[in-house]
Amino acid sequence: MNKKENATRALLTSASGIRHSGTRSGSIALTALALCLAGCAQLGPDLVKAGRNDYNIILQQTEDEEAILNLVRVRYGDRPLFLDVINVSTSFTWTQGASAQGTLFDQRGNDFQRNNLGVRGNLEYTERPTITYTPLGGKDFVRSLLTPADIDTLVLMSNSGWSIERLLLLMANSINGLLNAPSASGPTPVDPPQYEAFRQATGLMRQLQKKGVLRLGYQEIQGIKTPVVTIAHKARNWEQTHALKKLLGLDPEKDVYILDSKGNLPRDDTIDLELRSLIGTFYFVSHGVEVPVRDSEMGHAMMTRDENGKLFDWSRVVGDLVTIRSQSAQPDADTARVAIQYRGSWFYIDDSDSNTKYTLLLLEQLAALLGGKVEKSGPLLTLPVSAP
Repeated sequence: MNKKENATRALLTSASGIRHSGTRSGSIALTALALCLAGCAQLGPDLVKAGRNDYNIILQQTEDEEAILNLVRVRYGDRPLFLDVINVSTSFTWTQGASAQGTLFDQRGNDFQRNNLGVRGNLEYTERPTITYTPLGGKDFVRSLLTPADIDTLVLMSNSGWSIERLLLLMANSINGLLNAPSASGPTPVDPPQYEAFRQATGLMRQLQKKGVLRLGYQEIQGIKTPVVTIAHKARNWEQTHALKKLLGLDPEKDVYILDSKGNLPRDDTIDLELRSLIGTFYFVSHGVEVPVRDSEMGHAMMTRDENGKLFDWSRVVGDLVTIRSQSAQPDADTARVAIQYRGSWFYIDDSDSNTKYTLLLLEQLAALLGGKVEKSGPLLTLPVSAP
Protein backbone atom coordinates (compact mmCIF):
# COMPACT_ATOMS: atom_id res chain seq x y z
CA MET A 1 0.00 0.00 0.00
CA ASN A 2 2.76 2.47 0.90
CA LYS A 3 4.65 1.87 -2.32
CA LYS A 4 1.58 2.49 -4.44
CA GLU A 5 0.54 5.53 -2.43
CA ASN A 6 4.05 7.02 -2.53
CA ALA A 7 4.30 6.43 -6.25
CA THR A 8 0.98 8.12 -6.83
CA ARG A 9 1.87 11.09 -4.69
CA ALA A 10 5.21 11.42 -6.44
CA LEU A 11 3.44 11.41 -9.81
CA LEU A 12 0.91 14.00 -8.65
CA THR A 13 3.66 16.24 -7.29
CA SER A 14 5.71 16.09 -10.45
CA ALA A 15 2.77 16.34 -12.81
CA SER A 16 1.29 19.41 -11.16
CA GLY A 17 4.30 21.57 -11.89
CA ILE A 18 5.38 20.39 -15.38
CA ARG A 19 5.06 22.62 -18.41
CA HIS A 20 4.43 20.54 -21.54
CA SER A 21 5.07 21.42 -25.14
CA GLY A 22 2.28 19.49 -26.81
CA THR A 23 -0.80 17.31 -26.68
CA ARG A 24 1.18 14.07 -26.62
CA SER A 25 2.97 15.01 -23.39
CA GLY A 26 -0.26 16.04 -21.71
CA SER A 27 -2.00 12.82 -22.75
CA ILE A 28 0.82 10.71 -21.38
CA ALA A 29 0.71 12.48 -18.01
CA LEU A 30 -3.05 12.14 -17.75
CA THR A 31 -2.96 8.49 -18.79
CA ALA A 32 -0.22 7.69 -16.26
CA LEU A 33 -2.17 9.43 -13.51
CA ALA A 34 -5.35 7.53 -14.39
CA LEU A 35 -3.51 4.20 -14.38
CA CYS A 36 -1.88 4.94 -11.04
CA LEU A 37 -5.19 5.89 -9.45
CA ALA A 38 -6.79 2.75 -10.88
CA GLY A 39 -3.99 0.66 -9.36
CA CYS A 40 -4.50 2.26 -5.97
CA ALA A 41 -8.15 1.30 -6.13
CA GLN A 42 -6.99 -2.30 -5.63
CA LEU A 43 -5.38 -1.58 -2.26
CA GLY A 44 -8.17 -3.34 -0.34
CA PRO A 45 -6.35 -6.71 -0.21
CA ASP A 46 -3.22 -4.94 1.05
CA LEU A 47 -5.22 -3.27 3.82
CA VAL A 48 -6.73 -6.61 4.86
CA LYS A 49 -3.33 -8.29 4.91
CA ALA A 50 -1.66 -5.60 6.99
CA GLY A 51 -4.62 -5.00 9.31
CA ARG A 52 -5.40 -8.65 10.04
CA ASN A 53 -1.82 -9.55 10.84
CA ASP A 54 -1.36 -6.51 13.06
CA TYR A 55 -4.50 -7.30 15.08
CA ASN A 56 -3.49 -10.96 15.32
CA ILE A 57 -0.06 -10.08 16.68
CA ILE A 58 -1.27 -7.54 19.23
CA LEU A 59 -4.07 -9.81 20.52
CA GLN A 60 -1.59 -12.63 21.09
CA GLN A 61 0.86 -10.29 22.80
CA THR A 62 -1.73 -8.78 25.15
CA GLU A 63 -3.07 -12.24 26.02
CA ASP A 64 0.42 -13.29 27.12
CA GLU A 65 0.76 -10.06 29.09
CA GLU A 66 -2.57 -10.71 30.84
CA ALA A 67 -1.41 -14.23 31.79
CA ILE A 68 1.82 -12.88 33.30
CA LEU A 69 -0.08 -10.09 35.06
CA ASN A 70 -2.47 -12.56 36.70
CA LEU A 71 0.39 -14.85 37.77
CA VAL A 72 2.12 -11.90 39.43
CA ARG A 73 -1.15 -10.82 41.07
CA VAL A 74 -1.70 -14.30 42.50
CA ARG A 75 1.88 -14.39 43.82
CA TYR A 76 1.20 -11.16 45.72
CA GLY A 77 -2.13 -12.43 47.02
CA ASP A 78 -4.07 -10.04 44.79
CA ARG A 79 -7.24 -11.01 42.95
CA PRO A 80 -6.72 -12.06 39.31
CA LEU A 81 -8.97 -10.63 36.61
CA PHE A 82 -9.52 -12.04 33.14
CA LEU A 83 -10.69 -9.56 30.51
CA ASP A 84 -11.88 -11.25 27.33
CA VAL A 85 -11.75 -9.62 23.91
CA ILE A 86 -15.05 -10.72 22.40
CA ASN A 87 -15.17 -8.61 19.28
CA VAL A 88 -12.84 -6.65 17.01
CA SER A 89 -14.33 -4.91 14.01
CA THR A 90 -12.92 -2.29 11.73
CA SER A 91 -13.91 -0.45 8.58
CA PHE A 92 -11.81 1.28 5.95
CA THR A 93 -12.87 4.27 3.88
CA TRP A 94 -10.89 4.91 0.71
CA THR A 95 -11.16 8.19 -1.22
CA GLN A 96 -9.35 9.31 -4.34
CA GLY A 97 -9.74 11.97 -6.97
CA ALA A 98 -7.94 13.81 -9.73
CA SER A 99 -8.41 16.85 -11.93
CA ALA A 100 -6.49 18.41 -14.80
CA GLN A 101 -6.71 21.69 -16.71
CA GLY A 102 -4.61 23.49 -19.29
CA THR A 103 -4.41 25.27 -22.60
CA LEU A 104 -3.12 23.26 -25.52
CA PHE A 105 -1.58 24.51 -28.82
CA ASP A 106 -2.27 28.26 -28.57
CA GLN A 107 -0.80 29.49 -31.88
CA ARG A 108 0.15 33.12 -32.28
CA GLY A 109 1.41 34.00 -35.75
CA ASN A 110 3.96 31.51 -36.91
CA ASP A 111 4.96 30.53 -33.36
CA PHE A 112 3.45 28.13 -30.91
CA GLN A 113 2.93 29.47 -27.43
CA ARG A 114 4.39 27.14 -24.76
CA ASN A 115 1.47 25.45 -22.97
CA ASN A 116 0.67 25.08 -19.28
CA LEU A 117 -0.77 21.80 -17.93
CA GLY A 118 -1.97 21.48 -14.35
CA VAL A 119 -2.76 18.12 -12.71
CA ARG A 120 -4.10 17.68 -9.17
CA GLY A 121 -5.17 14.61 -7.20
CA ASN A 122 -5.76 13.24 -3.73
CA LEU A 123 -5.50 9.80 -2.10
CA GLU A 124 -6.44 8.92 1.48
CA TYR A 125 -7.95 6.17 3.59
CA THR A 126 -9.46 6.13 7.08
CA GLU A 127 -9.64 3.19 9.49
CA ARG A 128 -12.32 3.05 12.20
CA PRO A 129 -11.73 0.08 14.59
CA THR A 130 -14.12 -0.87 17.42
CA ILE A 131 -12.99 -3.27 20.18
CA THR A 132 -15.31 -4.89 22.74
CA TYR A 133 -14.12 -6.30 26.09
CA THR A 134 -15.93 -8.14 28.86
CA PRO A 135 -14.62 -9.42 32.22
CA LEU A 136 -15.05 -13.14 32.89
CA GLY A 137 -16.95 -13.91 36.07
CA GLY A 138 -20.11 -15.26 37.56
CA LYS A 139 -20.72 -18.59 39.27
CA ASP A 140 -19.97 -20.67 36.17
CA PHE A 141 -16.55 -19.09 35.76
CA VAL A 142 -15.71 -19.42 39.46
CA ARG A 143 -16.84 -23.06 39.37
CA SER A 144 -14.63 -23.73 36.34
CA LEU A 145 -11.67 -22.16 38.17
CA LEU A 146 -12.18 -24.30 41.27
CA THR A 147 -13.13 -27.62 39.62
CA PRO A 148 -10.22 -30.11 39.39
CA ALA A 149 -9.05 -30.98 35.91
CA ASP A 150 -10.23 -34.29 34.46
CA ILE A 151 -8.15 -37.21 33.25
CA ASP A 152 -9.54 -36.87 29.72
CA THR A 153 -7.83 -33.48 29.45
CA LEU A 154 -4.56 -35.01 30.65
CA VAL A 155 -4.80 -37.79 28.04
CA LEU A 156 -5.73 -35.32 25.30
CA MET A 157 -2.78 -33.04 26.01
CA SER A 158 -0.37 -35.95 26.31
CA ASN A 159 -1.43 -37.31 22.93
CA SER A 160 -1.02 -33.82 21.47
CA GLY A 161 2.72 -34.06 22.00
CA TRP A 162 3.15 -32.48 25.43
CA SER A 163 5.65 -33.97 27.86
CA ILE A 164 3.94 -36.17 30.46
CA GLU A 165 6.37 -34.75 33.03
CA ARG A 166 5.41 -31.13 32.29
CA LEU A 167 1.71 -32.00 32.29
CA LEU A 168 1.80 -33.82 35.64
CA LEU A 169 3.97 -31.16 37.30
CA LEU A 170 1.43 -28.51 36.34
CA MET A 171 -1.81 -30.47 36.70
CA ALA A 172 -1.31 -32.94 39.58
CA ASN A 173 -1.08 -32.51 43.34
CA SER A 174 -0.11 -36.14 43.83
CA ILE A 175 0.33 -39.48 42.09
CA ASN A 176 -0.14 -42.69 44.09
CA GLY A 177 0.53 -40.78 47.29
CA LEU A 178 3.68 -39.00 46.06
CA LEU A 179 3.16 -35.29 46.72
CA ASN A 180 3.81 -32.51 44.21
CA ALA A 181 3.81 -29.47 46.49
CA PRO A 182 0.03 -29.62 47.02
CA SER A 183 0.23 -26.66 49.40
CA ALA A 184 1.40 -24.56 46.43
CA SER A 185 -2.02 -24.98 44.79
CA GLY A 186 -3.21 -22.07 46.92
CA PRO A 187 -1.67 -18.98 48.49
CA THR A 188 2.05 -19.32 49.15
CA PRO A 189 2.53 -21.70 52.12
CA VAL A 190 4.54 -20.83 55.20
CA ASP A 191 6.35 -24.21 55.30
CA PRO A 192 8.39 -25.82 52.49
CA PRO A 193 6.49 -28.34 50.33
CA GLN A 194 7.17 -32.00 49.62
CA TYR A 195 7.95 -32.71 45.98
CA GLU A 196 11.16 -34.74 45.48
CA ALA A 197 9.72 -38.28 45.03
CA PHE A 198 6.99 -36.98 42.72
CA ARG A 199 9.54 -35.30 40.47
CA GLN A 200 11.62 -38.47 40.42
CA ALA A 201 8.58 -40.49 39.27
CA THR A 202 7.53 -38.02 36.56
CA GLY A 203 11.13 -37.79 35.36
CA LEU A 204 11.18 -41.57 34.86
CA MET A 205 7.84 -41.42 33.04
CA ARG A 206 9.26 -38.78 30.71
CA GLN A 207 12.30 -40.95 29.95
CA LEU A 208 10.05 -43.86 28.99
CA GLN A 209 7.76 -41.56 26.98
CA LYS A 210 10.70 -40.20 24.98
CA LYS A 211 11.72 -43.77 24.14
CA GLY A 212 8.20 -44.43 22.87
CA VAL A 213 7.33 -47.14 25.39
CA LEU A 214 4.96 -45.21 27.68
CA ARG A 215 1.75 -43.61 26.54
CA LEU A 216 -1.61 -42.49 27.84
CA GLY A 217 -4.76 -43.71 26.10
CA TYR A 218 -7.95 -45.72 26.50
CA GLN A 219 -8.80 -49.41 26.77
CA GLU A 220 -12.06 -51.32 27.04
CA ILE A 221 -12.23 -52.75 30.57
CA GLN A 222 -15.41 -54.63 31.47
CA GLY A 223 -17.15 -52.93 28.58
CA ILE A 224 -16.19 -49.43 29.71
CA LYS A 225 -13.82 -47.10 27.89
CA THR A 226 -11.20 -46.51 30.57
CA PRO A 227 -8.16 -44.18 30.61
CA VAL A 228 -4.94 -46.11 31.10
CA VAL A 229 -1.15 -45.82 31.12
CA THR A 230 0.52 -48.44 28.95
CA ILE A 231 4.19 -49.40 29.27
CA ALA A 232 5.40 -51.55 26.38
CA HIS A 233 6.10 -55.17 27.27
CA LYS A 234 9.62 -54.92 25.86
CA ALA A 235 10.44 -52.31 28.52
CA ARG A 236 9.26 -54.45 31.44
CA ASN A 237 12.80 -55.30 32.55
CA TRP A 238 14.33 -51.89 31.92
CA GLU A 239 15.95 -50.12 34.87
CA GLN A 240 13.69 -47.04 34.49
CA THR A 241 10.57 -49.23 34.41
CA HIS A 242 11.54 -51.09 37.58
CA ALA A 243 12.32 -47.83 39.38
CA LEU A 244 9.03 -46.22 38.31
CA LYS A 245 6.86 -49.19 39.33
CA LYS A 246 8.62 -49.39 42.69
CA LEU A 247 8.07 -45.69 43.38
CA LEU A 248 4.38 -45.90 42.48
CA GLY A 249 3.78 -49.28 44.14
CA LEU A 250 2.67 -50.93 40.88
CA ASP A 251 2.57 -54.63 40.02
CA PRO A 252 5.86 -55.23 38.13
CA GLU A 253 4.27 -57.99 36.05
CA LYS A 254 1.65 -55.75 34.46
CA ASP A 255 1.97 -53.45 31.46
CA VAL A 256 -1.37 -51.59 31.61
CA TYR A 257 -2.47 -49.49 34.57
CA ILE A 258 -5.80 -47.75 35.08
CA LEU A 259 -5.74 -43.97 35.49
CA ASP A 260 -8.03 -42.94 38.33
CA SER A 261 -8.83 -39.60 39.94
CA LYS A 262 -11.63 -40.68 42.28
CA GLY A 263 -9.39 -41.12 45.32
CA ASN A 264 -10.02 -44.85 45.66
CA LEU A 265 -7.88 -47.03 47.89
CA PRO A 266 -4.40 -47.72 46.44
CA ARG A 267 -4.23 -50.73 44.12
CA ASP A 268 -1.21 -52.14 42.34
CA ASP A 269 -2.95 -52.00 38.95
CA THR A 270 -4.00 -48.34 39.25
CA ILE A 271 -2.29 -44.96 39.04
CA ASP A 272 -4.29 -42.62 41.24
CA LEU A 273 -4.06 -38.92 40.45
CA GLU A 274 -5.21 -35.94 42.46
CA LEU A 275 -5.52 -33.26 39.79
CA ARG A 276 -5.39 -29.52 40.38
CA SER A 277 -8.05 -26.99 39.50
CA LEU A 278 -7.26 -24.27 36.98
CA ILE A 279 -6.76 -21.66 39.71
CA GLY A 280 -4.64 -24.20 41.62
CA THR A 281 -2.41 -24.50 38.55
CA PHE A 282 -2.15 -20.69 38.39
CA TYR A 283 -1.11 -20.58 42.05
CA PHE A 284 1.46 -23.34 41.49
CA VAL A 285 2.98 -21.61 38.44
CA SER A 286 2.97 -18.24 40.25
CA HIS A 287 5.75 -19.54 42.52
CA GLY A 288 8.04 -19.06 39.53
CA VAL A 289 7.68 -15.28 39.99
CA GLU A 290 10.83 -13.66 41.36
CA VAL A 291 9.66 -11.33 44.13
CA PRO A 292 11.89 -8.23 44.41
CA VAL A 293 13.88 -8.08 47.66
CA ARG A 294 12.17 -4.82 48.59
CA ASP A 295 8.72 -6.44 48.43
CA SER A 296 9.75 -9.56 50.35
CA GLU A 297 11.35 -7.48 53.11
CA MET A 298 8.25 -5.28 53.41
CA GLY A 299 5.94 -8.29 53.52
CA HIS A 300 4.11 -7.45 50.29
CA ALA A 301 4.28 -11.11 49.25
CA MET A 302 4.18 -14.23 51.40
CA MET A 303 7.58 -15.91 51.64
CA THR A 304 8.17 -19.58 52.52
CA ARG A 305 10.87 -20.36 55.07
CA ASP A 306 12.50 -23.60 56.16
CA GLU A 307 12.88 -24.85 59.73
CA ASN A 308 15.94 -22.62 60.17
CA GLY A 309 14.09 -19.51 59.10
CA LYS A 310 15.87 -19.27 55.74
CA LEU A 311 13.93 -18.37 52.61
CA PHE A 312 12.86 -21.43 50.65
CA ASP A 313 14.01 -21.41 47.03
CA TRP A 314 10.91 -22.11 44.93
CA SER A 315 13.06 -22.61 41.83
CA ARG A 316 13.77 -26.08 43.26
CA VAL A 317 10.09 -26.87 42.64
CA VAL A 318 9.19 -24.88 39.52
CA GLY A 319 12.50 -23.52 38.25
CA ASP A 320 12.72 -25.85 35.25
CA LEU A 321 9.08 -25.10 34.41
CA VAL A 322 8.73 -21.34 34.72
CA THR A 323 10.82 -18.35 35.75
CA ILE A 324 9.29 -14.87 35.66
CA ARG A 325 12.11 -12.44 36.29
CA SER A 326 11.82 -9.04 37.91
CA GLN A 327 13.79 -5.80 37.89
CA SER A 328 13.23 -2.11 38.58
CA ALA A 329 13.87 -0.87 35.03
CA GLN A 330 11.93 -1.82 31.94
CA PRO A 331 13.71 -4.76 30.26
CA ASP A 332 15.15 -4.40 26.80
CA ALA A 333 12.74 -5.39 24.02
CA ASP A 334 15.29 -7.82 22.59
CA THR A 335 15.58 -9.58 25.96
CA ALA A 336 11.98 -9.78 27.13
CA ARG A 337 9.52 -12.10 25.38
CA VAL A 338 6.70 -10.44 27.30
CA ALA A 339 6.85 -7.85 30.09
CA ILE A 340 4.42 -6.08 32.42
CA GLN A 341 4.77 -3.45 35.13
CA TYR A 342 3.22 -4.11 38.54
CA ARG A 343 3.72 -2.59 41.98
CA GLY A 344 6.60 -0.47 40.76
CA SER A 345 8.61 -3.35 39.26
CA TRP A 346 8.88 -4.95 35.85
CA PHE A 347 8.16 -8.66 35.49
CA TYR A 348 9.13 -10.46 32.30
CA ILE A 349 9.93 -13.72 30.55
CA ASP A 350 13.39 -13.93 29.02
CA ASP A 351 13.08 -14.65 25.31
CA SER A 352 15.82 -17.29 25.56
CA ASP A 353 13.91 -19.20 28.27
CA SER A 354 12.18 -21.88 26.19
CA ASN A 355 10.91 -23.82 29.22
CA THR A 356 8.98 -20.84 30.54
CA LYS A 357 7.57 -19.97 27.13
CA TYR A 358 6.28 -23.51 26.64
CA THR A 359 4.80 -23.59 30.14
CA LEU A 360 2.98 -20.32 29.44
CA LEU A 361 1.65 -21.77 26.18
CA LEU A 362 0.48 -24.94 27.97
CA LEU A 363 -1.14 -22.88 30.74
CA GLU A 364 -3.11 -20.84 28.19
CA GLN A 365 -4.25 -24.02 26.42
CA LEU A 366 -5.36 -25.54 29.72
CA ALA A 367 -7.23 -22.34 30.57
CA ALA A 368 -9.08 -22.54 27.25
CA LEU A 369 -9.96 -26.21 27.78
CA LEU A 370 -10.86 -26.06 31.46
CA GLY A 371 -12.57 -22.68 31.38
CA GLY A 372 -15.45 -24.14 29.40
CA LYS A 373 -18.52 -22.09 28.52
CA VAL A 374 -18.56 -19.45 31.22
CA GLU A 375 -20.82 -16.58 32.09
CA LYS A 376 -19.70 -13.11 31.10
CA SER A 377 -19.66 -10.80 34.09
CA GLY A 378 -19.96 -7.04 34.30
CA PRO A 379 -20.62 -4.48 31.60
CA LEU A 380 -19.32 -4.72 28.08
CA LEU A 381 -16.63 -2.15 27.35
CA THR A 382 -16.72 -1.04 23.73
CA LEU A 383 -13.95 1.26 22.59
CA PRO A 384 -14.17 3.06 19.26
CA VAL A 385 -10.58 3.87 18.39
CA SER A 386 -9.72 6.87 16.28
CA ALA A 387 -6.41 8.33 15.26
CA PRO A 388 -5.40 11.62 16.91
